[in-house]
Amino acid sequence: MLALLPPASSICAVAFHRRLRVPLAPPRTLPRLGASPARSIMAFSAEPASGEEKAEAEEESRPTTAATSGGAGDGDGSEVSHEEWRRWGTSSPLPAAVAAVIRELLEMEAAAGEKMRFAGVGSKLKGDFKDMEDKKHRAVYETLGDSDQKLQYFSARQIGCRLLGSRGYLCQKCWLPTEDCMCANIVPCNLWRGMKFWLYMHPKDFLRQNNTGKLLWQVFGIQAAQLCLFGIQEHEDIMWDAFHRSGKGKISFLYPNKSIIPKSVKDLKFDGSSLTSDLHGMSSPDEPFNFVLLDGTWSNSAALYRRLKERWTARWGDEDIPCISLSTLSASVMHKLRPQPAWDRTCTAAAAAGLLWELNLRPELSTYEFEKQAEAVECSLDILLDALTTRRVRLGRSITRKQRHNRNI
Repeated sequence: MLALLPPASSICAVAFHRRLRVPLAPPRTLPRLGASPARSIMAFSAEPASGEEKAEAEEESRPTTAATSGGAGDGDGSEVSHEEWRRWGTSSPLPAAVAAVIRELLEMEAAAGEKMRFAGVGSKLKGDFKDMEDKKHRAVYETLGDSDQKLQYFSARQIGCRLLGSRGYLCQKCWLPTEDCMCANIVPCNLWRGMKFWLYMHPKDFLRQNNTGKLLWQVFGIQAAQLCLFGIQEHEDIMWDAFHRSGKGKISFLYPNKSIIPKSVKDLKFDGSSLTSDLHGMSSPDEPFNFVLLDGTWSNSAALYRRLKERWTARWGDEDIPCISLSTLSASVMHKLRPQPAWDRTCTAAAAAGLLWELNLRPELSTYEFEKQAEAVECSLDILLDALTTRRVRLGRSITRKQRHNRNI
């Protein structure tokens, strides 16, 4: 079986462990990755496509259980408190729509006289209660007047079910089952104060065990790498208010280049103290540069991008949303375990590490220790891979990466 790494006392110690091969009990071995084709690699800061969700269902499946206590002060069957909500990786108050969905579910549970039961990927409702709740939520959905209201309700329902279904099962920091918690192995690191990551996450990736975006706030903290949930109005308003304060010259979306003029990390300007995409544009020198990572499946990332573009155009009247692509990115270590739609795409944390490495290549930024920050993210990816692989081996599941989309390999 895989041996989990002992807690490391420094980034260097973890970096040393990263280079060691992890022993596996024969005959199982981690597959070797073949060389990727020679091409310009663009970073989609998103997770595998919806086609992979079914293939990954086994990895995140869980026994059918009733909703349990969320921790100290959160009694069995209680509503989610602001404190419990924040422990999942955010500094924001509990969104009103999410609180309303949870309240409705608990009221339905009390009226039905039976416990809600959850199982499978995303802590889906099971049994007769699922059928009853499904009818009710469809009726509510039909009463909503516009597409934005429907999106907000969809997102709130997804998040509410995941919160209730994960109580007492997942660690609130690393989102792994508590018996597989990897938090003790993560080594925190300070992100350069001149930049900030935004994890614009699809609700179907919220509390997903193999999500890698969560690693960024585990490593850098929830203020330096801030969660913004797609379709949750309070979260999106917080992010766009930050964009307004910084100015449009201090925002870039890490996504395959859809800009009229293709951009890369080399195109960002540095005025001696801060980054900007335009030295002549309107931006605040006191605000950090905002790098936005689209954190969702490949198909869902398109919806994330469309929503960002709509709001960008509404705020600044500009159709050309500022996207940047990475040119030196290699395959993520997570490719060893989970399917990917193509070798030239990567997971969210690997995209963030790639960005940090490319910033490190710029001589004028050499004093900001981007190498150390990139190394910290890569180490956390290895720790997550080890934890997921160890769990699969223990449960007797395959750890062989499924070959998909061979035309792209």
